Amino acid sequence: MVNKTLEYDIINVLDGQINKSDTLALDVSNDNANYIIHRALEHQNVLSHQYTASTKTRSEVRGGGRKPWKQKGTGRARAGSNRSPLWKGGGVIFGPKPKVVNHKLNKKEFKLALRTLLFNKRESLVVFNNFEIENCKTKEFLNLISKADKNLDSKTLIVLSNANDPIQLAVRNIPTVETVLATSLNIKALLRAQQIFLDETTLNLIKEKYCNG
Repeated sequence: MVNKTLEYDIINVLDGQINKSDTLALDVSNDNANYIIHRALEHQNVLSHQYTASTKTRSEVRGGGRKPWKQKGTGRARAGSNRSPLWKGGGVIFGPKPKVVNHKLNKKEFKLALRTLLFNKRESLVVFNNFEIENCKTKEFLNLISKADKNLDSKTLIVLSNANDPIQLAVRNIPTVETVLATSLNIKALLRAQQIFLDETTLNLIKEKYCNG
């Protein structure tokens, strides 16, 4: 693990000018050890699956109690049940069953992966001084980012500090935009994003939650 400095500009949403520049010290994994990001992504993928697919074995399928025909003398292959896996309507051999899958990932590992990915995505980071709108209007949000000479042509992740933020409603009909709370920041959302929008308040929340320990 090495200590690196993430440098970023803070953009004024009113005129699109850079207010100031700031830095964020991050403990990240080594340049040749980004496997930690892959481990965290694998953990998220495993937990996102429900594993509730279920099939019935021959003992669970209804019917099949009577022997279809006598053992010998018919010229046909012997059969003990019409619910055999070889028969139509029979049970399933080695089919899926609901299961519980555990994939352990320590909290410190997850935080390290998130910090490393944030540092790797530093060129995509866009920090505003106050990223707020009064109404839940898409047009108002687009006017806000156009002042900063930004657009939503590429996949955009907006990190919010508050679950009731009007921005969440304003961007829900824009296909290239995804929103996530700072407290629920995840690896998959960061990897998909080509640009990441957030404000100073949100960045401070990220510092408190993921940059300690």
